[in-house]
Parts: sequence; structure tokens; C-alpha cells
Amino acid sequence: MKQKTIFRTAAAAALAIPATMAVAAVPMTVEQQMAQQEQARIIKSPIGGVENSHWFDYRINVTETQKELASDLRRASDLEDTRDAYSEFAYELKDNRQDYVEYMAKKGYRVPRVYLEN
Repeated sequence: MKQKTIFRTAAAAALAIPATMAVAAVPMTVEQQMAQQEQARIIKSPIGGVENSHWFDYRINVTETQKELASDLRRASDLEDTRDAYSEFAYELKDNRQDYVEYMAKKGYRVPRVYLEN
């Protein structure tokens, strides 16, 4: 009896490993990659250190966009829905960032950038 239990446990473990590896091996869609890139570009601190209403609006918009993505992914029934959700997420993050940066540029504040030369 013990041998059967051990065998079953070992067989279950052997079958579970390839299943988890298969999940890890699924490649990301282009839309997921774009969303990941846009998420990495989220501005973490206010431009020029100025915490004005536009900064807070930007942060609220980013949070709402992230919540909307989570909601859209929960409701996604197929790959196309998932791709649409990530695509919309990336577009909204980029649009929110550009609006905030443009407003601050009009006020005389620029996003700091570093250029490296050889």
C-alpha cells in the first residue's frame, strides 16, 4: 500500500512539473510587451518636484488605468480580449504621460533626460 502511495505521489509530481513549465514557456504577446514598456515609463515623481493638480491627476489616471486593466483581464474570454485589454492599457498610459509632460513643458518644466556620448 505504501509503495502505491509513493508511486502515485511521484507520478503526480512528475506530471505537475511539465504543466508549470508549460505555463512559464508561453511567450508574451506584442501587446503585453508594449504594456510592460509603457508601465516602466510611468513617472514616479513630479516633474521639477512640483506637486500640482496635474501631477495628482496623472497619478489618479495611472491608478485608474491599472484597475481598468485588471478588470478587463478578468472579463477577457479569449486571446483577442486579452490583447485588446493590454493594447488599451498601453495606449492610455502613454496618453496620460504625454498630457502631463506637455502641460508641465508649457509651464517651463522639462522631463530630465540623460544622454551618453562615447
